[in-house]
Amino acid sequence: MALKKRESKKQKAARVVEILDLLRQKYPVTNVGLQYTTTLELLIAVILSAQCTDERVDMVTRELFKKYRSAEDFVRVPREELEMDIRPTGFYRNKAKNIQECCRRIVEVYNGEVPDNIEDLTTLAGVGRKTANVILSHIFKKQAVVVDTHVTRLTNRLGFVETDDAVKIEYAMMEITPEPRWVELTHLLITHGRAICKARMPLCEKCIVNTLCPSAFIIKQNLKQANN
Repeated sequence: MALKKRESKKQKAARVVEILDLLRQKYPVTNVGLQYTTTLELLIAVILSAQCTDERVDMVTRELFKKYRSAEDFVRVPREELEMDIRPTGFYRNKAKNIQECCRRIVEVYNGEVPDNIEDLTTLAGVGRKTANVILSHIFKKQAVVVDTHVTRLTNRLGFVETDDAVKIEYAMMEITPEPRWVELTHLLITHGRAICKARMPLCEKCIVNTLCPSAFIIKQNLKQANN
């Protein structure tokens, strides 16, 4: 398929659906990588996942969630103790501060329950639209587009956006993607980004959507030239 340099919104919408259909064939099962059993646990895990791998977060939360079972538990513990408990995730001082301030607001304003809408979620310390949308989609089963580094990279390479601004990407993709497929879009792009469309060297020859991607093989060629 020869892609036009300038696509209408309608053309982009059609291409999104075609790409999603192909990616769904390749990745029939996708889900959030973090381990959790409650809404609060997922919220804490996502805060800890900033600039940290899901695998390392899971190693930390395996013991963390045995020790802290409620928002009140995170509020009551001395800051230094919480810092040591989450230290392997990196940036532990700032994360501990955010977790305690976040949980304090949950206790004082929301009666110990994590709120179920983006307006309230984004008033919590350490919670931006990305984290809020993870909670909304995985816990409250609301359609939302989560923009992480993989989604940012792939939406640009696929020619749907020309920006690294997560909020602009979120709204742009919501405009051209059918609402019932917003969560699926996030999962599939993240999975494909990890498996094939990697940051350092995309595996374009193995990509099931390379005929629908204006960057196919070009990115790889440019990266090789830059490394020589």
